[in-house]
Formats: sequence, C-alpha cells, structure tokens
Amino acid sequence: MTRIVIVAPPKSGVRGQAQGLVDEDTPFERELSLTRSGVRDFSVGIVGTYPPTKCGIATFTASLAKAVVSAAPACRFGVLACADQPSRASLSPDVVGELVAGSAASREAAVAALDEFDVVVVQHEFGIFGGDDGCEIIDLVAELSAPVIVVLHTIPRRPSPGQQAVVEQLTELAERVVTQSLAARTRLLETHAVEPEKVCMIPHGAPANLSTDPGARDPARSPVILTWGLLGPSKGIEWGIEAMALLRDLEPRPRYVVAGQTHPRIIERQGEEYRDSLVARAAALGISHLVEFDGVYRSPKASLALIHEADIVLLPYRSREQVVSGVLVEAIASGKPVVSTGFPHAQELLGQGSGIIVGHGDVEAIAAALHRLLTDPELSFRMAAAARRQAPGLFWGNVGENYVQLVREVAPDPQWVAR
Repeated sequence: MTRIVIVAPPKSGVRGQAQGLVDEDTPFERELSLTRSGVRDFSVGIVGTYPPTKCGIATFTASLAKAVVSAAPACRFGVLACADQPSRASLSPDVVGELVAGSAASREAAVAALDEFDVVVVQHEFGIFGGDDGCEIIDLVAELSAPVIVVLHTIPRRPSPGQQAVVEQLTELAERVVTQSLAARTRLLETHAVEPEKVCMIPHGAPANLSTDPGARDPARSPVILTWGLLGPSKGIEWGIEAMALLRDLEPRPRYVVAGQTHPRIIERQGEEYRDSLVARAAALGISHLVEFDGVYRSPKASLALIHEADIVLLPYRSREQVVSGVLVEAIASGKPVVSTGFPHAQELLGQGSGIIVGHGDVEAIAAALHRLLTDPELSFRMAAAARRQAPGLFWGNVGENYVQLVREVAPDPQWVAR
C-alpha cells in the first residue's frame, strides 16, 4: 500500500481519556466486533452533508465511510447529516441524526448520537454549518466527549476574521487535523495558529478507474475533452469554450463535454444564468457543434464511466487558491492527462508529469496545451502513464487505510483496537 500520510506520534492525555469514557460493562452500545487479529475494532461517527444531498462534501462523506469499512470490516459507522432544514425524505439507515443549522435541539441530539462512537470525524466546510462562517460547529465539537478528527476541505489564503477564528478554535478542540494536500497543510500552518504536530495529510480519495488497456487512441475517433462537476462561474468554462474555437480546424475534430448540473446554491441566487451564458458563448463563436452541455447529475458509477471515455480532462478553474480538487484527483485516478490552470493542488499533483499547467484566463495557452496532447500521441501516453503511477496512492482503498490508522491512534482505549 502506498502511504501518503504525515502523522505525528499520538499525544498523551487525549480528550476522551481525560474526560473518562464509560467502560464495556455499561449499557453504552458500541457494537464492537472481533477483527481477524482477535481484538475489538472501533466505531466512527462521521459529520458532513450526505446523499441524497448533491454536493462534493456529501459524495466525499459517503465514499469515506465506505472506504473505512472496507479497510476495517469490523468497524461500525454512522453519519450525522448536516442540513439547512430538517429532511422530509426518509433518511439512509447509515444516518444516526441530523444537524440542522440554527437548531440548538438538533445539536443536543447530535452530541448524544455522536458520543455513542469511539471517534468522530468532522468534514469541515464553512457553508455546511449554521451561524456566521459556520461557527455552530464549534459548539457541537466542544460538547463532545469522543475524540475528534477534523478534515479541512477549504483553507482560504486570506481568511476573514470569522473564518480564522472558526478554524483555529476547531483545530484546538480536535485531536488530529487532516488536510488533503501538502499545499493545504503548508497554507494552514502559514495562515493559522495551529499546532503542527496535530496536522497530517491524507489525500482526497477517488475510485480506481484505470483502463485495462491504456493503448493508443483510435485516430479516427473524435477525441473527448471533459470538464465535469457542479457548475458555477468559478469553473472558468468560458475559457475552455474559447480555447475550443482555436481548435476547430483539427481533424478529427475534438469534442468538449461539459458535464454536471449547476450548483444548487448558484441556482438559488442566479438560476441558470451561467449555463445559459456558456451556451450563448459557444453559439457566438460558431462552435456549438463542438461543445456538448450535459446537465445530468450522475451517480458515482455513471460519472466514472464518463471519465473513462474521456481523452483529456480540462480544469480551467478561475481560483488561484484551491488547495483541494476532488475532480483533479478523480482524473488522475482514472489515468487521464490533465490540462489545468495553476491552482495549488494542480501544481502539486501535475508536477509529477501527469498534465500541463496553464495560466489563468490564458485561452491561447489552454488551446496550445490541448493541441499538443491531441496531436502528439507520445506526449499524451507519457502523461497518462504518469497519472497511472500516481493513481494508487489516491485510490479510496489506500486512503481508507490511512484514515483507519489515524482513527486507531486517537481511539480512547488502546485495548479496543489494533495498533
């Protein structure tokens, strides 16, 4: 197994030990099973959005839970689902409760539910918790008896005072803090007062999606350039469309597929204004026949099939600060060469030879990079091969094992878990 995890040695006196946990002989229900080694395994409560919510954190939460159980089959897990309002739909059996923004009663119930687990893993994104800058998560974590691991999904380069306070209070309360790239870890330590020994890096996971036959592309088939994910102005797709206009004379003609629904929060504020502007731009440039807008929200399995059929992944993102991109990780885990603007996570991963970095808003550079990959099969093959070498360390199987290792380090009673 490839280890891409930086973990400090466990510190003595973790919060669960200091406060005292009930022992096995009480009615406290842990449902701990025997592992193959004959010792009892742990239970994990995971906090985050969760399907059927359509967002990257929900997909991550579901994938993480599955990966942890795959790595430790005797593990019991449950999800505390974050929501803006109580769900009217039937909840998944995995969901042990809801944390509703602005609801003190839901927080009280959430604390009781989470303290039934040995360790709590919190997915942190400012927008999924209530209060200014999502500050209500502090109240939840402060009331927990179980030790907490916080996974940071966003680390602003220039945080507002409120954002900075939330992150610093949250990391102070946590036993461990996970960033999903080395760039994220570096930024966190540069911009926040956080104990370095608490902070480890475990990459954002992705399903294994490598082709069994990574041979040359059929020269007669129209190559597919793919951008996918929830759409919004930050995606920079207009730059990709303008680059396609510079490639219209290539034979066979490439096809640019823009897949995914508009982000629900964008829909609330602007409707389909952004998507409509992209369609209009392609028409104005005379390349509507080269650009396909696929607005279906796909299941993870269907998304993998779409990525599998792509020849190049294009990430023309506007952000210069993004330290984690699940889409980028999925592209590399699928063995695809990538063309991307130079946000920090792209620089970190593509620097290993799996793609080409271009300047933000540099349409000519985007077109030139795509042209190179489309017309130089040897270059495309080398970059795909580099991605395939990187891919195993990003597979959910390995990522799940790294989380299991981390959970076992902070679990409150060493007799319950294998070290």
